Amino acid sequence: MNTFFLSILTLENLGDLIMLVLLQAVLGFDNLLYISLESKKAPEAKQSFVRKMGIGIAVVFRILLLVVLVKIIHLVEKPLFHINMEGVLVGHFDLHSLIVLAGGIFIIYTALKEIWHMMRVDELDEDTESEGKKSAGQVIFWIVLMNLVFSFDSILSAMALSDVVPVMATAIVIGGLLMIWLADRVSTFLQRNRMYEVLGLFILFVVGIMLLTEGGEKAGLTIGGNAITHMNKTTFYFVITIMVLIDIVQGRYQKKLSRKIK
Repeated sequence: MNTFFLSILTLENLGDLIMLVLLQAVLGFDNLLYISLESKKAPEAKQSFVRKMGIGIAVVFRILLLVVLVKIIHLVEKPLFHINMEGVLVGHFDLHSLIVLAGGIFIIYTALKEIWHMMRVDELDEDTESEGKKSAGQVIFWIVLMNLVFSFDSILSAMALSDVVPVMATAIVIGGLLMIWLADRVSTFLQRNRMYEVLGLFILFVVGIMLLTEGGEKAGLTIGGNAITHMNKTTFYFVITIMVLIDIVQGRYQKKLSRKIK
């Protein structure tokens, strides 16, 4: 235990720890949004428990994943199979790219399914009653699973910044505690401002696109001769900022129109 703390308490490692915590916070936004939306599918009385338990279990698995990746990083990035349909589809897939691609597809599917559900619901009360259609265990499972998908990049990015496992593990724990603290607040905000749920789902859709492009680039994927390049975080946050601004302006304009009609 003393060795663990001594490995952290150096000036260089403390600097790395601060950078890694910030990295966890930046990369954790999309994960936090998914957790807040997914937890609504659990029974209302258990939603807070589901969020905290899901994140807590995911933190343990993240640390285990970190230890495993440190040992077998060469295997994760080892090509598994190739697709070579010249001019149509070309790519070489490894475990990392496949996990990221699968995560992107699932996130897009989830966002589109919930958007379609919102469009089909006639009454808000009916929409509210349809929430809680999954058991707490099922929701925790999906939160943990998607947390691991999101954590792949954050862990690999952390390994690029530091090679000290205790420092990286500490950053994961601190990031997990921040997510537990913020999860209920984000969910409460969405529940009290349900008009922002649609915005949240479209942000989740963009997250899926980002994961798809990232997985495609890692696989060297080209479609119709066009190479797939990833959407970086700067572009992602720029798109999200524009979406939020549009939503705010549209909401205020709608209020003005409503007052004029009255």
